[in-house]
Amino acid sequence: MKINTSYLVLKTNKKIKQDASKLRGYIGNQFDYPLLHNHYAGDKILYSYPLVQYHVIDGQASILGIEEGADLLKDIADDITELKLSDSYYKVEDMEILDDEINVSTSNREYHYKFISPWMALNKNNFEKFEKIDNWKDRKVFLNKILTGNILSMAKGLGIIVDRRLYPKTRLDFTNANYKSVNMVAFTGEFRVRFRIPDYFGFGKGVSHGFGTVVRVPDEEVNEE
Repeated sequence: MKINTSYLVLKTNKKIKQDASKLRGYIGNQFDYPLLHNHYAGDKILYSYPLVQYHVIDGQASILGIEEGADLLKDIADDITELKLSDSYYKVEDMEILDDEINVSTSNREYHYKFISPWMALNKNNFEKFEKIDNWKDRKVFLNKILTGNILSMAKGLGIIVDRRLYPKTRLDFTNANYKSVNMVAFTGEFRVRFRIPDYFGFGKGVSHGFGTVVRVPDEEVNEE
């Protein structure tokens, strides 16, 4: 299925030291569109998968818009002239917006991805189950199932039909992530899966805050064990 995306890169006068949650809070407060913060509309959740996702990568702010989120991002981009994040002020000196139409679907071949921000795979319930598993091999199987579930949830939220098994293979390491002032167990690393995922899509908890963001690893960068 073809998915329209826009990726807005904000070029500021200095590197941003705050995280993506601060960027999300500022943009959401500046523009009165519920889609920008994925909050409730009446008693309904707007989308199961966030259509606007915020990132701060190496000190540079960027925002991913998907489908309706892409249209909205293009509407507001010219009005983002500054960022006020916590006690810091940043002037937006330039910006670049990259539009794309991407095939997001299952595949007969494996694609290789890496997390460029911590993947928060575990919620309260599955964390307790994870802790009870006493060897890494079984923990990895458990995490692979969670990753599959994350991809299926994303696909469902975007109306994409998944008609075959995804066969994920992961290489993961433990890390920590601060989410809403709570220190969370998270993971870094890489995975292969029979599914086409656009760059900068996120998975797990805190997707709109920039967690669990993936990019594809080009074939020439793959280090085979």
